Amino acid sequence: MNKTIAILTAMSVEHRQILAMLSEVREEKHGPHTYSIGRLGSGRIVLLQCGIGKVNATAGVVDLILHYQPSCVVSTGVAGGIDSRLRVMDVVVGAHTCHHDVWCGDGCDPGQVQGLPTRFEGDPELLRKAGSMEADVRIVPGLILTGDRFITDRSEQQALKQAHPDALAVDMESAAIAQACYLYAVPFVSFRIISDTPGAEGHFQQYLNFWQTMADKSFSVTRTFLSSL
Repeated sequence: MNKTIAILTAMSVEHRQILAMLSEVREEKHGPHTYSIGRLGSGRIVLLQCGIGKVNATAGVVDLILHYQPSCVVSTGVAGGIDSRLRVMDVVVGAHTCHHDVWCGDGCDPGQVQGLPTRFEGDPELLRKAGSMEADVRIVPGLILTGDRFITDRSEQQALKQAHPDALAVDMESAAIAQACYLYAVPFVSFRIISDTPGAEGHFQQYLNFWQTMADKSFSVTRTFLSSL
């Protein structure tokens, strides 16, 4: 039996990039969510644009898992780079994901939901496949931070980096999806293209330039990764 790969994106611009890769596409609706079901190579893809933020991401991935029982879940799209070594178009693969806006009090680490791991680990096999790809862009495994806040200010970036020195990127969905996949025991990885570097001079223009001139080339590496699964 061919495996089912679940893919979640947050925004419509990301969704369109992935949808264009699929063949034999049809749509199904369950509750508030509309799923695009198609093929990429020999695998069945279930694609969902879950919406921005942790609640949307969690509701989407749980609904998807219950309806389609995927072999694995991939969160893909863009993220902000918060490490000076990263450049726009680099790809960060989530070896770990962590909430940057969670604090459950004494006895818990920053980012830890009480009773759960502080960091959620990416699936080893998915990480291995991502790391072994030949690509025109840099693929870097590391820590992705998640919170319900779009980071734009240099002081916010510096505070995140001080609290999590090994963090490479920040987004608004990955750790929430990772937490749900941990609870449902579904292999997961976040595969994120760096679209901008929060706090940098002209940060928002970086983001706009990415979508205007770099997105098509950047998402080709996502296609290669998904095809390898």
